[in-house]
Amino acid sequence: MSFSSGETYTGSLGALANAAWQMLLTAGIAAIALGVCVLAWPGETLRVVGILFGIYLLISGVFQLVGAFGHHVPTGMRVLHFITGALSVLLGLICFRGAAESLLLLALWIGFGWLLRGIAMITVVVSSDDVPARGWQAFFGVITLMAGIVLIVSPFTSLAALTLVAGIWLVVLGVVEVVHAFQLRKLGTSAVPPVGTARGTGRTPGTGPATGTGPASAH
Repeated sequence: MSFSSGETYTGSLGALANAAWQMLLTAGIAAIALGVCVLAWPGETLRVVGILFGIYLLISGVFQLVGAFGHHVPTGMRVLHFITGALSVLLGLICFRGAAESLLLLALWIGFGWLLRGIAMITVVVSSDDVPARGWQAFFGVITLMAGIVLIVSPFTSLAALTLVAGIWLVVLGVVEVVHAFQLRKLGTSAVPPVGTARGTGRTPGTGPATGTGPASAH
């Protein structure tokens, strides 16, 4: 028995929709579980994040040191890569000395990043009149700047608060993804017809044309 191209397309679409909602459901459950772990064990979460931050600094520093000795790298960029790479490796090694050092460096890293980003956003808004939504851009620039200052001034308290916010955000995000997954499953079930049903005929493939129901002609 041969299958039409419409049946093949319907089967592929159904398999794709089925895989999509399952992946979304898995991601949602994983986000909820991670958020619950963060909220239940915030101290351990911060220690793990500090270790991962140290590993990140080490890896990025090694790559920058390797890039400093590239053949096509200008002299100025070579010196810059070498200095930043050596500094990243040094900071990464400091992170492994203890949890306090790693968390302090992580807070300062995020704080200075937010501080520079806020300054850049405010500078762009002030220097250009063509920036879309200048009011909102200035508002977010000021908020980012203030958040960076708070992290730099009070790193440990700020990181603890950020950990709780991240845990709550993960749980909310996971719940939303789970709800969307079941909505996608329902939509795919209602939108994709059974594979054995021909489109627009209401008949299964292989059946003959509908016959008349009137009385047979007499000869």
